[in-house]
Amino acid sequence: MSVYSHGFARVAGAVPVIRAADPAFNAERTVELLREAAEQDTALVVFPELGLTGYSIDDLVQQDAILDAALTGLAQVLEASRGLRPVVAVGLPLNVGDALFNCAAVLRDGELLGVVPKSYLPNYREFYEQRYFSAARDAVTNTVTVLGQTVPFGADLIFEATDLPGFALHVEICEDGWVAIPPSTWASLAGATVLANLSGSPVTVGKESYRKSLCTGHSARCIAAHLYVAAGYGESTTDLAWDADALITENGTLLARSEQFSMADQIITADIDLDRLRQERLRMISLRDQAGDFREQLKPLRRITFTFGALDGTDNDLRRLVPRFPFVPTGTADRDERCREVRNIQVQGLAQRLRSTGLQKIVIGVSGGLDSTLALLVAVDTFDRIGLPRTNILAYTMPGFATGGATLRRAHELMDSLGVSGTELDIRPSCEQMLADLDHPYAKGEKVFDITFENVQAGERTSHLFRLANHHGAIVLGTGDLSELALGWCTYGVGDQMSHYNVNTSVPKTLIQHLIRWMIDTGEYSTRTTTTLAEILDDVISPELVPPGEDGAVQSTEDTVGPYELHDFFLYYTTRFGYRPSKVAFLARHAWGDRTRGPWSEMMPADRRNEYDDDTIEHWLAEFLRRFMGAQFKRTAMPNGPKIGSGGSLSPRGDWRSPSDVSARTWLDELQNR
Repeated sequence: MSVYSHGFARVAGAVPVIRAADPAFNAERTVELLREAAEQDTALVVFPELGLTGYSIDDLVQQDAILDAALTGLAQVLEASRGLRPVVAVGLPLNVGDALFNCAAVLRDGELLGVVPKSYLPNYREFYEQRYFSAARDAVTNTVTVLGQTVPFGADLIFEATDLPGFALHVEICEDGWVAIPPSTWASLAGATVLANLSGSPVTVGKESYRKSLCTGHSARCIAAHLYVAAGYGESTTDLAWDADALITENGTLLARSEQFSMADQIITADIDLDRLRQERLRMISLRDQAGDFREQLKPLRRITFTFGALDGTDNDLRRLVPRFPFVPTGTADRDERCREVRNIQVQGLAQRLRSTGLQKIVIGVSGGLDSTLALLVAVDTFDRIGLPRTNILAYTMPGFATGGATLRRAHELMDSLGVSGTELDIRPSCEQMLADLDHPYAKGEKVFDITFENVQAGERTSHLFRLANHHGAIVLGTGDLSELALGWCTYGVGDQMSHYNVNTSVPKTLIQHLIRWMIDTGEYSTRTTTTLAEILDDVISPELVPPGEDGAVQSTEDTVGPYELHDFFLYYTTRFGYRPSKVAFLARHAWGDRTRGPWSEMMPADRRNEYDDDTIEHWLAEFLRRFMGAQFKRTAMPNGPKIGSGGSLSPRGDWRSPSDVSARTWLDELQNR
């Protein structure tokens, strides 16, 4: 299956080396880059402003010889496009009636689809476009005949593919994208998802970063993909310089950028996610509200339809980075900022809950595992910030039938080194009494370690914590994480699913691991604490509810439910974007199919840099879907806790509302029958 069958569209920005005022040469370079882009299975190729003549030719743009040669060049590009897939946007000056317009010709497969004139003509500092051109608003016709084809003419055109859902293109030119309300803003409200800007844009100091901000910000506000292609080498340097800057952005994210100041032809490509844009727009009610507010301005926009045809023959090598850990940035600066922000959100949430209750103590169960460790660190930070003694954190480690000596030791090390009130409370006597009351086989000496055996221990721990909180005038701080809630890997009610407040409620397991690694690196904790934290990270994730087998193997959560790193990936794309399971599997193959593809955080040890084959990914995705749909009842009654990121909250009062009794069949069928 191709990238197009999964809702992507490959787009390209092309910056040819030109000769100023030489349309014949420029057309040749344009055709060469068009063919090269077509060989890469692109759906769209965007060239610079006035690319057939050069932007910097000043008064020469009014010479008949140049205008005629530009039309001849356009004819060459039009003819060369026959039999090729991509829509092409190429810039040239064009006479329409008695006026000259700075235009983008939009064409495909030998057909001119439409011509877009520039709306806003800069006439300040180095720009003198009003000397030569008329603005789009000055046009007295909405059609134009070019090279024998009569086509729509105007800045109000949306080019929509009938066989690629979600591909709706709007084109504007340079200054149009720099004004307060670009024409593409109106087009995006009317449904345009792909916004192209053909630009001249000479370079000055600081313009590089400004362009990036402009393009990423515009794509985010419009919930669209955005292509910006500026002029490059060959433009006149009489008074200006040109850096060949081309950017492809999508909903605030930079996907690709050209090499600036290159003296060679360039093509940049990226696969934009039309499904993501569609899903985001479905969710953002305010966008639809604004479209309704301005419906009278949007109704006149014209739609020109066309067909790509034969999209399935495209390769399936996705040209965009798919992060393995969507909840965790890879770059050091971004990751540090994210981790710091997550901790601040957790701390503020707990501080406010304590303030609102009027209580000054918390009770927390400390197992020596990842989740309770993070919750304990957050509690310590919170109490330090609000001026309460750490001894008001009443931490209990509660060994059961399968608690390992190393785990118990780490729990004590954490409690002691952090200076909280640490207590060991053995739950085995009360569990044995409960099992005897239940007439469970274990109470008769039989080695039956079933779900009842496990949940009796989880329930006893929670029951003790709540009664301890009553006794000490405290609240129970929950420790369970987002990944466990998604999979239902928590004991409902009187179990680890319940607490008075849970700071980890929307923090997935993979982010917890990175947060603890980051906390080690901050240098905020003693050597004794950081050594213990490192040991916790290295250990197997286990509930430690079933004694080790005869081979000594410890109960492993991931052996039962699957790798958390895969489940967090599935969770993100299923809940955040509502993708079909087949697309989630496709993305997972690109993220996890080859450990050498794409960057890893330097915090991730080499022996933890895993890869998974297709069968493994699909097996655990099916398991995720069954567990996720079947565990909704646990999330419907989940305790309060702060939402951490836009990618994940399963609170029924927040991001996720779902019936507790639905079947996973629809999702499993789609995965199996794709």
